Amino acid sequence: MTLQRRRRLIKARRTGVGLVLVLAMSMIAGMADAIGLLMAGDFVSFMSGNTTRAAIDIGHGNWRHAGVLLGAIGCFIVGNAAGVVIASQIRKRLAGLLIMVAFLMCLAAMMPMQMTGSAAFYTVVLAMGMINATVETVEGLPIGLTYVTGALSRFGRGIGRWITGDRRGDWAIQIVPWLGMITGAIIGGLLELWIGQDALWLVAGVTLLVALYAMVIPTRLQARFLVTSKPVPSKRPAKRPLKY
Repeated sequence: MTLQRRRRLIKARRTGVGLVLVLAMSMIAGMADAIGLLMAGDFVSFMSGNTTRAAIDIGHGNWRHAGVLLGAIGCFIVGNAAGVVIASQIRKRLAGLLIMVAFLMCLAAMMPMQMTGSAAFYTVVLAMGMINATVETVEGLPIGLTYVTGALSRFGRGIGRWITGDRRGDWAIQIVPWLGMITGAIIGGLLELWIGQDALWLVAGVTLLVALYAMVIPTRLQARFLVTSKPVPSKRPAKRPLKY
């Protein structure tokens, strides 16, 4: 086997593992979003929708519901930040984050959710923010797990570039989060219809299954799915030695 072929196989393996994780976690987000919307009346991962609805509520003077939605946006931001911090502190970062998400789902399942601004609602929002820190890139391409507007935009622009002569096909992976989200939302909607809030227990169970899968992924490979902070080199000129 040539070195070039070996590199292609390694890259294909990395991409495949990354896309499986993206699909699975987008499905989890879709399930949670559908259940949260049906139970609490608001989105738990679609913060663009919550932003628009909050703005409308402010314009109409519905300050209470606007406060609920703005609180959800803040909670979502905190979840993203917490996910990054947790991921930086544990070795098996993917599995650790997913176990934490599953724990939050179990916690939410034990609290009443069928009301606006409930503690269960904010707990699921926190979990959805946290899950975004699991996979941020696949082979250098940005990936969104709980929001698909950006993914659909990148997918559409990729089609446009292909039509105009750019034959690179890496943009095609951007459809994966959307497929996961819509599949998960269908499943979540059906589960909520059949068993109500207990559907959150099943979301937690699916999250734990993905965590078990993540346990066998090498730590070095897991690190490739995250955006790492690199120190910015100083632009100050080096000090010249004093001449005596």
